[in-house]
Order: sequence, then C-alpha cells, then structure tokens
Amino acid sequence: MIRGLFRFLFATLRLFVRTLDFVVRGLFYAMLIFSVGMLVAFFFRPAPDIPEGAALLLRPTGSLVEQPVFERPLDLLAAGGAPAGQASLGDLLEAIRVAKDDARIKALVIETDELMAGGLSKLAELRQAIVDFKASGKPVLARGERFTQGQYYLATVADELHLSPDGFVLLHGLSRYGAYFKEALDALGVKVHVFRVGEYKSFSEPFTRNDMSEEDREASRDLLDGLWTMLRDDIAVARKLAPEAVEAHVQNYRDALAAAGGDAALAARSAGLVDRFSTRDEWRARLVERVGAHAGSGDARMVEIGEYLAVVRGARHAPAEKVAVLVAQGAIVDGREPAGVVGGDTFAELIRAAREDEQVKAVVVRIDSPGGSAWASEVVRRELELTRQAGKPVIASMSSVAASGGYWIAAGADEIWAAPSTLTGSIGIFAMFPEFSEPLRRLGIGVDGVATAPLAGALDPRRPLSPAAADAMQLGIEHGYRRFLDVVGKARDMSAAEVDAVARGRVWTGKAAHELGLVDQLGGLEAAVAGAARRAGLSDYEVVWPTADESLQQRLLRELTGFAEELGIDAGFAARPSPLARLLAEVQAPAAELLRWNDPQHLYMHCLCEAP
Repeated sequence: MIRGLFRFLFATLRLFVRTLDFVVRGLFYAMLIFSVGMLVAFFFRPAPDIPEGAALLLRPTGSLVEQPVFERPLDLLAAGGAPAGQASLGDLLEAIRVAKDDARIKALVIETDELMAGGLSKLAELRQAIVDFKASGKPVLARGERFTQGQYYLATVADELHLSPDGFVLLHGLSRYGAYFKEALDALGVKVHVFRVGEYKSFSEPFTRNDMSEEDREASRDLLDGLWTMLRDDIAVARKLAPEAVEAHVQNYRDALAAAGGDAALAARSAGLVDRFSTRDEWRARLVERVGAHAGSGDARMVEIGEYLAVVRGARHAPAEKVAVLVAQGAIVDGREPAGVVGGDTFAELIRAAREDEQVKAVVVRIDSPGGSAWASEVVRRELELTRQAGKPVIASMSSVAASGGYWIAAGADEIWAAPSTLTGSIGIFAMFPEFSEPLRRLGIGVDGVATAPLAGALDPRRPLSPAAADAMQLGIEHGYRRFLDVVGKARDMSAAEVDAVARGRVWTGKAAHELGLVDQLGGLEAAVAGAARRAGLSDYEVVWPTADESLQQRLLRELTGFAEELGIDAGFAARPSPLARLLAEVQAPAAELLRWNDPQHLYMHCLCEAP
C-alpha cells in the first residue's frame, strides 16, 4: 500500500514537472518567435505610403532638441514625471523644407498639445521654416486644447488658428528667478570660496549671496527685454496685431479675463489671439473639409513627420560628398561621455573622424551648451582648428544656448552663425571650492596631519583654505581669462581690450552679439549648413549626423522607439511633474550638474543661463 502511494506521488510529481517544462518551453518559444517578429518588423517593414493631396502633420512630442538622447529602456515605461519624449529639430526642419515643394503634400497641420519644452531660438527656427512653407501657397492650420507661451508662439504662424472652447492662451512674458543658498550655507558652517574674473559672471552668486547682484540684475533685465521684444513682435506680426496690443493684453490679463466673465478662451479670441473655437470632433471635420479623408476611413488625409521622412529619404540618392553636422548638446565635461553631455574626448574623436573622412567636405558644429570644463572646451576647439588647417571649412551654428565654454568651442570655426534669440557670450571663467571645516568642527571631528609643501593637501575640503592656495587659484583664474580673451581676439580679429569690453561674463542675445562682432551671421541650422557647403564649393551633397558609438542596447531602443511612433504608440509621457517635484528638481538639478564637473584644473566656463 505504501509502495503504491509512493508510485502515485512519483507519477504525479513527474506529470507536474513535465507540464511545467512544457509551459516554460512554450513561453520561451513564444517569446523567441515574438522577438524575431519584432526584429523582422524593425529591419524589413515596408515604407509607408504618402497619399496624394495629404497634409503633413507637425505634432512634436516632449522637448524640442538638437539630437534625441535615449538613456535607459525603463525610460519608456516610467510614469508620472518621467521624460516626456524628445523631438528632433533637424528632422522637423527637413520634413517641412521637403514638403514645401512636394506635390503630394497639400497643407501643413500643427497640433501643439504634446510639446512640453523648446528654447525660443528653436521655436523661432521652426516657425521660420513654416513661414517658408507658406510661401509655396499651401495653407497651414493649427489647433491646441490650450496654449502655453511656447506652444502658442509656434502655432501663431498658422493661417487658421483654433482653440478648444474651454482652453486658454497663457502669455505671461519672461522671467529669471533663482534660489540663493548663502544664508543656508552659513547656518551649516559651509564656506564656498569663489575665484572669478568678470562682474557679470554670475554662476557662483547663488552660493555667495542671498539675492541677485545689481550687475546680474542689469544684464538679466536687458537680456529678457530683448528676448521678449522678439517674441512679442513675432506674435504681433503673425496675428496682424500691433505690438502694443499684445503687450497690453499680457500686462492687463486680469482685466481681459474679467471682461470675458472669467472665460479664458473668450478673452483670447476677443484679443485677436485665435481665429475660432473648435472641439476635437469639429477640428477633425474641419481637416477633412480642407484635405479630404483617407479612402475607407473618416480620418483626415494626413501623414506624420516620421513616416514622411522614411519615404523621402528612402527615395533620395546619396551624393558622395557630405557635410557633417556634429551636435554639442549639454554641459561640457572632461573625458568620454554619452550623448546628451559634451565629453571633451568623445567629441574630439567625432571631429577627428569627420576630418579624416574623405567624403566629408565640411563640418558644422551645432552648439546647444551653457559651457562647463575649460579643459574640455579647449580640447574640442583645438580639433576644430586642426580641421580648418586640414582644408575643411568649419561653421559653428548656435542653437538656444552657446555661451561661455560653448562660445570657446565656437571660436574654433571659420564662421559663427546664431539665431537672434540665441543666448551667447558669457566670456569669463571661474572656480569654486567648498570648505567643510566648520561643520566637521561642530560635529566634534578634527582634521590634522603633516605635509611636505604649503600646497600639499591645500584643496582638502575638510581643512580651511590657506591664503597661498587662494592666491594660486585666483592667479590661475586671471590667466584663464586672459587666455579666453586671446582665443576670442584671434578668432574675431579683435584686440584683447575690445573683447574685454563685451566679455566679463555678460550674456548677450544672438542679435546683440552680431552687432558687437561676436557672431558673423544670423541664421538657423539649415542656413549654416548651406554656408558650409558654399565654403566647400559643394552643390550636390548629403547632410550626415555622426554620433558617438552606441551600444546594441541603445540602438535597439532607438529603433524600437521609432517603430513604436510609426505604429502610433506613444513612447513618451506628457504628464507634468507636481509642484513639489519641480521644487525638488530645482535643488537637485544644480547639485547633479556640479557633480558632473571634472575639469582637471578646476577651471570652468559656464553661463548659468537657460533658454526661455
């Protein structure tokens, strides 16, 4: 009987194991087949079709960037305050430029609801491309459920501008407010030693003051006034309003809202900011009325940017001669770094590869950086200089921000191009050294020892900074500033005194920098590329975008994201962070930025400026 029981239990266990093995094998093979199918879909998917008479749909998602950066696969799965996606400015510009002369494209449709951020210069460049598109006689229609200032600025270029009946247009002007930590640091006993040249070099002020300095206030006021005037006037021209009328609406918004009985949408229409109201279904019907419907469906006949570019690029021949666009996006740091940060060694290798590529006849370095390491900036500038000496033209194209270390890089080019609203200049240098001797003393921790020379152990943050070390730091900073003046002077054919008069850490708009001789031409990326091609004597050429080597994981992630977008799957997230999350991010972001700084000489060129 016991033997029979054991036989039964053994047979049951064997059946369970076989069943489990069958299930596991089945799941494994199912996942394998699914993975193979996805890979086949990635690399062998047919190109989408572009129907005749379609509208090109411009619906940027997330942040408008020079070059998308994918960091981790989990970024696609995160929720809440996760990254909202990235839209490549270069792709959008290319699609609009090609569609202008494409007989298959009948109109351009703009939907701005998923656009989360984009520097003023990027939005202005995109607007100008749409203005050029309109010159072909093709209509442009735009709609938003509601409009933030940036979204509205982009949408105003449309011939017909729609707003949801329950929406709003939020025009609030520009501001610059920062957090200042001196009192908090004093309470903790932390000293921050600052060494700088230039009264406008304000990066260190949050650590040494409780408020904005008069120099920084003056420069910030001039900068914001200049940028606001550009933005306001562009809106006024597009909406056929007087600039004073737009200004009055912004300054007296409460009164406008009161006159409309609290109805923000009505207030916007009464001010002439929008043309008409439309619900989502009314908007779809309007698009069908203007461009027709897809055969067999009631949807408007439209094609998205990604699908459109896949078709036009696939049909395009590839000329042998190329212009390489190298994107310097993010803080400048020493060593090797992935995309999204300008690693001096990584970016230098990109420049060197372009220089040694016989097919590349000219280089455009697209700069969207507030600066960083002085050492890394010089490594990059020198490679650009060597490229020029090798006979290949180099053009620096400034995006939203190309200041301090970003300007140092630009000095290595034959020509510097900037948008009128670019933030640039900030020619200056500084160093910061934190000292924690007092907090340690309060905790009862002593630091003592011996050294063989005065400067040995001088930069130990546990010990007070000695006068000799402080003097050495300041002397190094002053030498670095003179070196900055020399680099800019040779590049711009200016004397050190002439450069100093427009330097001292002050940030300028691209328009002002052009008037001061710091910029050669005003224009966007495509104008800069055309300028590089002219210098190289090219008429038929391909624009290529070399990037640092990426891992198989990163490549698959990029391919998967692109495929998901073509299928209509939203790989980004439009959720905005909570006010508390934004407050914490304000404190965390500067700290994370400082932790990246790794200049071997502790010398930095950073403008503490952010594009509005």
